[in-house]
Amino acid sequence: MTQPLHGRTVVITRSASQSAEFIEILESYGAKVLSCPTIEIKEPDSYERLDEAIDHLYGYDWLIFTSTNAVKFFLRRLEYFKKPVSELDDLKVCAIGEATAEQLHDAHIHVDLLPGGATAEGVFRALSDFVGGIAKLQGLNILLPRAAIGRDFLPRSLEEAGARIDIVTTYQTVLPHDLDRGRLSAMLAGSADCIAFTSSSTVRNLALLFDTHDLSKILGDIKVACIGDVTSTTAAEYGLTVSIQPKEFNVSELARSIVAYFEK
Repeated sequence: MTQPLHGRTVVITRSASQSAEFIEILESYGAKVLSCPTIEIKEPDSYERLDEAIDHLYGYDWLIFTSTNAVKFFLRRLEYFKKPVSELDDLKVCAIGEATAEQLHDAHIHVDLLPGGATAEGVFRALSDFVGGIAKLQGLNILLPRAAIGRDFLPRSLEEAGARIDIVTTYQTVLPHDLDRGRLSAMLAGSADCIAFTSSSTVRNLALLFDTHDLSKILGDIKVACIGDVTSTTAAEYGLTVSIQPKEFNVSELARSIVAYFEK
């Protein structure tokens, strides 16, 4: 039986350290996968804020993890100080996305809230509902470990509702030092059918690499796939038309959506 993506070429921009699962799934559908990461996940320039937060975990009511990277680097720092994960037992934990929740479960950390939507707006609604309404957010102390650059809607909305929120840089996304613009140009000018973006950073860094705010000129007729609403919004800001987006924001569903699009 012919595989649904046989003869199709998909360019993925995810970091090399996190691409294996996505590549495996796409190849299982018969796609030729060209991996050209536009981001690299690195430690933050300073751990000062994160270390201070970890030292005062008892002062927080909630801990919100927005990504698997946030979990990974937070737990790595917890381990550095030889602190057991049981120190999180008295905090309510919110995980954004199934993969984030799964990583927390694997680390034996309870998850109190897994919002149905992975957007900041959806998380704010779910958190408000969980505590019994927006008014109940008043006075809550919330720790949000995340990337050096992140969207401001969630922390701003929580602060406007009266919560106190500490945003601490846990990791950063940067352009890979060995990224070859010529190689990527050749990929995009060749037989690529689709390019997949799994975060806003992958879009922004591609634009940065080509020094443009209009990626449509770079990508031409290549179909654009984005993992979720936030990434799609960023893609649109850089002149792209998003043809493919899954309802659930994970690489498995993104791959299935790519299949569904090309099967039409």
